[in-house]
Amino acid sequence: MDSVSDSELQDIVHQVLQRALGGGNPNSPTTPEKSDPIRSPLSLSEETQPSKNKEKIIALGADHGGFSLKESIKTFLEKEGYPVEDCGTYSTEAVDYPDFAYAVAIKVSEGKVWRGIVIDGAGIGSCMVANKVPGVRAAMCYDHATALNSREHNDANVLTLGAGLIGPNLATQIVQTWLTTDFAGGRHSRRVEKIMAIEKR
Repeated sequence: MDSVSDSELQDIVHQVLQRALGGGNPNSPTTPEKSDPIRSPLSLSEETQPSKNKEKIIALGADHGGFSLKESIKTFLEKEGYPVEDCGTYSTEAVDYPDFAYAVAIKVSEGKVWRGIVIDGAGIGSCMVANKVPGVRAAMCYDHATALNSREHNDANVLTLGAGLIGPNLATQIVQTWLTTDFAGGRHSRRVEKIMAIEKR
């Protein structure tokens, strides 16, 4: 068997590698192409979401029963790049939910924030309070379907949640759906206009 020189051996190895890697002409010199670093969905989201959401200010409020869930949702919102105006409460000390529901709703009504989220034990009382404020369309949501419907059909601008009814994982999913769902318009616009016209009667 004839001996193979070092240079010939290098050429053979080079040709085999080129074929294995799907290269072109194995006899032509090649320069390794620079490839983009692999990105996970999380890193991509972290890069795009903050710039996308930075102008969408969320007013966030809760009573003592919703305090813990408020803090969890606040962390999620900030991670997604939404600026948050925390309207309280700031502890689990007993308070009255109407105060905090109104604090959030009035910011939405006056156009100081993009949307509002209020949390109490059941989500019902805060929804009632918020809907007393002109210009507010509050919806109590407890699953993906109600979050979707409240935005697509009713153009809800305040979301209320019941901390005693849903856990943080479901609450986060509801918030994400509610914030990212657009109003469908069309026939629903006429109906929303009728809702708002009632305030002027």
